[in-house]
Amino acid sequence: MKLADRMNHLGTETAFEVLAKANALAAQGKSVINLGIGQPDFPTPANVVEAGRKALADGHHGYTPANGIPELRAAVSADIHRRYGHEVNPDSIVCVPGGKVTMAFAMLIFGEAGTEIMYPDPGFPIYRSMIEFSGATPVPIKLHESAGFAFSADEVLGQITDRTRLIILNSPANPTGGVVPRSEIDALVKGLEAHPDVAIMSDEIYSCMTYDGLDHVTLLDYPSIRDRLIVLDGWSKTYAMTGWRLGWGLWPERLAPLAAKLAVNTHSCVNAATQYAGIEALEGPQDAVGEMLAAFDTRRKRIVELLNGLPNVSCVNPLGAFYAFPNISTTGLSSGDLQNRLLEDTGVAAIAGTSFGILGEGYLRFSYANSLENIEEAMARISTWLSNNT
Repeated sequence: MKLADRMNHLGTETAFEVLAKANALAAQGKSVINLGIGQPDFPTPANVVEAGRKALADGHHGYTPANGIPELRAAVSADIHRRYGHEVNPDSIVCVPGGKVTMAFAMLIFGEAGTEIMYPDPGFPIYRSMIEFSGATPVPIKLHESAGFAFSADEVLGQITDRTRLIILNSPANPTGGVVPRSEIDALVKGLEAHPDVAIMSDEIYSCMTYDGLDHVTLLDYPSIRDRLIVLDGWSKTYAMTGWRLGWGLWPERLAPLAAKLAVNTHSCVNAATQYAGIEALEGPQDAVGEMLAAFDTRRKRIVELLNGLPNVSCVNPLGAFYAFPNISTTGLSSGDLQNRLLEDTGVAAIAGTSFGILGEGYLRFSYANSLENIEEAMARISTWLSNNT
């Protein structure tokens, strides 16, 4: 068989590979603490689960519109207005089975040979994977540890060429937990006014997870780019619904039909019952969201404290999401080596920074979507190992 060359350019998400190794070790009887996988360790709220059950009992078993049932898109539109004060047309919303689908559609709409797409680095690995799959050239946007893993607007603007089609932004960010200050976003948007042909995709999947009194800065706040802005968000993180596979993209008016057409050609539609659960998540009580965020905040403070107490490790304070991204460059080990040694020798799963881009060497990602007790035990194991091996 002769495969299409583009399959040679398709990457993966290492977190799932580490999860498989961790599960295999656990099956052998080894004590494993998984701080690698990026999903909330809380159950989906009971009212949301019940809404999904009711939808099945009510007979919602068939196909739905490719862009999502009208009630779900209206609920998303209302939620955007409630959170940000912006009016959006529900017809510009395309509901899809998870955030990755909006990413993939954006790359396929804009990417082809001879074009460039800019993406954050260190960043979510599927950005670069899908850029290369589309045929475009990936151009990394450097995130600076000294700035809390934010970008420099001047640097980003200086990287734009006549081949640039799309710029991807992500704040709060995976894997760093970084939040870009409004002042830097202001400067970037102002500079983008000189580049009207460049589209922007803002991945805001962690929009409800900011700390220390910070408000989320949505790119919807900037009217000058609204006609070329794609906003990605969804239910997986905010409502602990990773396995339900439900996300949404808000598209410019002329692009929404293209995204819907891609949906028809790939997955047809989102699972029907899941969409009714999504409505309940947005319209029902939000207590569980607040409780989960409070727990993450407590864990965030503790894991950063413990990481900064480890030999040859330093960690900036993450202001969003549920990840810490410590610098391990002075341990004398590469990110990949330390990831593997910690899992094999201590039973602690973390993800090498190199899984998140070419600028990730010298870092590890820890997810604090785990209990405080497990986080403290994991850090104790790592401390002992580092003391004896570095």
